[in-house]
Amino acid sequence: MERAITISREFGSGGRELGVKLAESLGIPFYDKELISMAAEESDMSEDAFLHYDENMPFIKDPLDRHFYSPFSSIYQVPMSDQIFLAQSRVIRKLADQGPCVIVGRCADMVLENSVNLFIYARMKDRIRRMNSLETGVDPVKMESRIREVDRKRKDYYQYYTGNEWGKAQNYHLSLESGLVGVDGCLKAVLAYLESVQ
Repeated sequence: MERAITISREFGSGGRELGVKLAESLGIPFYDKELISMAAEESDMSEDAFLHYDENMPFIKDPLDRHFYSPFSSIYQVPMSDQIFLAQSRVIRKLADQGPCVIVGRCADMVLENSVNLFIYARMKDRIRRMNSLETGVDPVKMESRIREVDRKRKDYYQYYTGNEWGKAQNYHLSLESGLVGVDGCLKAVLAYLESVQ
């Protein structure tokens, strides 16, 4: 495998676990939350700021006050969330330039030009079951609400920074539903797909 592999995922679908297993199977590095500390170190910014803005939309108090964000304004400032996205993008490109790796989230599929891009999803009942197996004792109604909230944030973040629709099959090379076959079944499918990648 000569390319970076990116994984976008619905919350609770097992995308991160798939990424870890895929990287182990291929003998290549895996990156997810590690990107935060790497980007913070490279950009000389606080890691707390990265954690706060990680895969979250920038917050603009008054959407009508756009002149503040105009590049022609004398008081123009790049929002912190944009600075963090750019810093993470630089790190993602640098890692991909060093060789094949697996990168989860952070719009890596759009940041990189020559990557293999996967999207992992599952039915809500399967995601609730999976999350409750990891975090026992959570009310299924509360878990569903949490899943929907995380998905909404990911979708908004992705659309804001890429202009593309998160989860739309045409934006990825391979989309997999993990509920029917589990993470291991998805892993087999991805490995079979990668055998044909030039």
